[in-house]
Amino acid sequence: MAKMIHSMIRVKDADRSIKFYHDVFALVVKRRIDFNDFSLIYLGNNETSFELELTWNHDTTVGYTIGNGYGHLAFATDSLQAIYSKAQENSYCPKEIKDFYNQNVLIARFFFIKDPDGYDIEVIEKSDVYR
Repeated sequence: MAKMIHSMIRVKDADRSIKFYHDVFALVVKRRIDFNDFSLIYLGNNETSFELELTWNHDTTVGYTIGNGYGHLAFATDSLQAIYSKAQENSYCPKEIKDFYNQNVLIARFFFIKDPDGYDIEVIEKSDVYR
């Protein structure tokens, strides 16, 4: 059986992205591998061994095109309102918190936020469906 270990996104400004993921999700740099013209930066926390890999090409001056096939990253939390408030306080402009129903049964509470490179991130309150 295979184990998922990370997802990778390309970023224009490594420091700005590291700050965003730390400010909003308390992710920290677990390891960093620097090459002559690019860096691989792995972010994580103690909630899971899964990591977010930031690939920073040092000579990048324009942002990346995300395309229409990619959807979003998702984080589950016990403290949806606290993360929402923290994102607002840091001027990261989260979208409003929404309730998600299926046949009149609340499935999830969530909001979306964009990271500095425009990637969509869903923040979901932990429940029986989303852990």
